[in-house]
Amino acid sequence: MIAIPELHSLVDFGMCVVLWLVQLVIYPSFLRLESSELIAWHKAYTFRVSFVILPLMFGQLALSILSVVGDASILEWTAFAFVLVCWILTFFVSVPLHRKIEQNDITRETRQKLITTNWPRTILWSVIFGLGLF
Repeated sequence: MIAIPELHSLVDFGMCVVLWLVQLVIYPSFLRLESSELIAWHKAYTFRVSFVILPLMFGQLALSILSVVGDASILEWTAFAFVLVCWILTFFVSVPLHRKIEQNDITRETRQKLITTNWPRTILWSVIFGLGLF
């Protein structure tokens, strides 16, 4: 049976990999799609990716809470704080930008903003994974 710390590392690694794929492959592809293609693709993408990202995010949050409760070290609190920041960025920056695209605001500026504002999440989720290795 897998132990909680190993599961936590796997979930953190999963988030890290997903965010790098999103940052380097998926979001830049939004710039290359024609407007009509983007609307259809975006709807399918957001629906499908939620089956990967949401369980990872909720799992990571739950495991981060367990880690802080089980070991109230500075390292655990730092990782937990970074997870919370990622949630804030996701739901107050990224999700509203995705909603703009859903509502046909498919300007290059909106697409580019999605890429630019995703860098802090990508870096933070990478740091969270790195912290978990200690």
